[in-house]
Amino acid sequence: MTLGEKIRYLREVEGTLRGLNREISQQELARLIEKEQKKSISQSYLSQIESGARPHLTNSTRMLLARFFKVHPGYLVDDPEGFQNELISDVGALEDKLDLWLVSGAERFSRDPELHHALLAVAKHADSRLCLILLDEILENPGLAERLTEVLKAPAAKGRKRS
Repeated sequence: MTLGEKIRYLREVEGTLRGLNREISQQELARLIEKEQKKSISQSYLSQIESGARPHLTNSTRMLLARFFKVHPGYLVDDPEGFQNELISDVGALEDKLDLWLVSGAERFSRDPELHHALLAVAKHADSRLCLILLDEILENPGLAERLTEVLKAPAAKGRKRS
């Protein structure tokens, strides 16, 4: 994957994580970086990066984008030819990969609002791996999932009656 493809992908994921149901534009990215990171990057510079006209980032830009997207700075380079990203062994990188996979799954199931929301909620959780392990434990205990659903939906139903 090229650097430009990675930036486009990160804009798509960021838009989803922010609840926009679309990618954030280059202009929105520039504004958000200014607002949240107190640094500036121009939309035209982002365009040059994504188009491949600028195949490399300065170190300061790489660090700025890495902080904004919450990725390792080393991610923001072209992958070597034949690179296999499935061989990641670092737990933090694995968590990021899991979160991206969950967001991608949420987009695939956007027509099922409950499933879409659930996948995004797990992706946004600080430890999405733990969430999935907990789900496994719940499902391994016969009847527990059904009982939890019954108990957790009861307060929501009561709240709707009052409205």
